[in-house]
Amino acid sequence: MKKGPQTIEKAKQGAYVARSVSSLQRIRMNNGETFGIKFDENQIIETLPYYDFLRKIIKSDKKEDLADFILTVGIVSNHGNWFTENDHNKELKVLAKSYDWLFFLTDQGITEFVKEVILTKKNKYKPVRDAFLSSYKKDKKQNIFTKVLIDSSADDLLTKFFITNNERIENWFNIITPRGRTLKDLEKELNILKNKEWEKLLYDSR
Repeated sequence: MKKGPQTIEKAKQGAYVARSVSSLQRIRMNNGETFGIKFDENQIIETLPYYDFLRKIIKSDKKEDLADFILTVGIVSNHGNWFTENDHNKELKVLAKSYDWLFFLTDQGITEFVKEVILTKKNKYKPVRDAFLSSYKKDKKQNIFTKVLIDSSADDLLTKFFITNNERIENWFNIITPRGRTLKDLEKELNILKNKEWEKLLYDSR
């Protein structure tokens, strides 16, 4: 088998979380168009085309719009499982219809990163290379290069690498959904959400 059931299960789990975590839910109409559905403060159902509804909520300063709202962002890469950003298999199609934003990390991007940071002989990235190699050698005692646990010096270097190369790294990703949008658009949306007075909007008991 070229891929096992784990890929399918990961897609199902990711899609379930993305679809159920936010107060703004998706519904597919008879004509195939995706609408957003949400209950207002009077428990009356409100519907709009999904991304129109999404932008309305992001711009809103009303408690009833923002309560329990979560913007979902997913990132996938090929690794033999997801095909490419232009050739979706069924698992990737499910994810694309479940997340508000879904990014595809290109082979070119991951190759640049591996060559420049992990396989390089530059002493500058030696702690990163050592952490990676020690986690995948035959007699390893503990992984120190994972998404949960990483060597502190390697983490410092990687953080600086991502900050310094931010614009170049943005080009490593293709946007699968929403079509026609950019990372700058997502950055604007996140900044709008970040700058809201959340404590006043949602937690003020007065």
